[in-house]
Amino acid sequence: MRTILYILQKEFIQIFRDKAILPIIFVMPVFQLLILSYAATFEIKNTRFITLDHDNSVQSKKLIAKFRGSSFFSFSGQAVNYAEAEQALKNNLTDQVLIIEPDFEKKLKLEKTASVQLITNAINGSAASLMNAYATSIVTDFNKEIIVEQMPQKFLGMPIQVKPVYWYNPELDYITFMVPGILVLLVTIIAMFLSGMNLVKEKEVGTIEQINVTPIKKYQFIAGKLIPFWVIANIDLGIGLLVARFVFQIPVEGNIFLLFSVASVYLVVVLSFGLFISTLTNTMQQSMFISWFFLVIFILMSGLFTPIESMPDWAQFLVKFNPVAYFIKINRMIMLKGSGFFDFQKEFWLLVLYAIAMFSFSTFRYRKTA
Repeated sequence: MRTILYILQKEFIQIFRDKAILPIIFVMPVFQLLILSYAATFEIKNTRFITLDHDNSVQSKKLIAKFRGSSFFSFSGQAVNYAEAEQALKNNLTDQVLIIEPDFEKKLKLEKTASVQLITNAINGSAASLMNAYATSIVTDFNKEIIVEQMPQKFLGMPIQVKPVYWYNPELDYITFMVPGILVLLVTIIAMFLSGMNLVKEKEVGTIEQINVTPIKKYQFIAGKLIPFWVIANIDLGIGLLVARFVFQIPVEGNIFLLFSVASVYLVVVLSFGLFISTLTNTMQQSMFISWFFLVIFILMSGLFTPIESMPDWAQFLVKFNPVAYFIKINRMIMLKGSGFFDFQKEFWLLVLYAIAMFSFSTFRYRKTA
């Protein structure tokens, strides 16, 4: 234990001696959390739309007014003909075109039915699906108003009334969903890069040879390299939680000590993974490339940007080996739902096994020569 303490003392002195790395450790994650939480969203707002109104009646103008009054749509003008509307879509001047047929109002009054056409730019399939859903909802609401207007004595309302109740995120704020996940990613990136470059830096400057001739055991050396960044990553997590609470108004609904306990195990996984990469490489450049290769896979398959349930079966199988996916799930459960240990104990014990395995691999892979 005394030997590890001496290594820790050396590591902390070495870390705080490098003035350039301190802002990277403590300041950049805060800025990244503030920026990414607003930027990384799948919400569709201010969808640009133009109209092609062949009727120019009171009812057609009412329908267009409902679109213009929605916070999801931004009116970009009216097309004269179909060719102009098509050209606007091709030139990316609009996202949707609302086409209202001739005699729209007349058909509504006499035939009780009329048609409108929605053309959507579907280059981004998921965005197009959401835009179409918003537009369809507005048209459906307009239909109800027409029924009430034409047959008020017969309209008794919809036979089934739905009153949604949203738990854990009642305002349906996408930031509330994203912040816990982005916080995990930032802590992961900082921890893996710092640990991945730490050991290989000793190789580059040549100080590793001085350590190798000492009687320090391999596990003591790896532990001494891991613990300082484990402490720093936990501090970063604490700062991130404060930002989430006071900037984004997202409190930790669950036990804060439980959250840090799980984070402590998770960080052993990430830091050991970084040290394992560091034992395989000889330069910092090699370490950064390999670390980034695994980070991209871990991040994209973590469930933060794409639901794991939507992935193909082979990808869902690979997610079982992704520690980032486990901690994002646990972090959201504790922060947003107030979950207890027994709600995620399976994921926690998998992280424990992962931590033991990665620390063992790092220790075994480190070649100490006397």
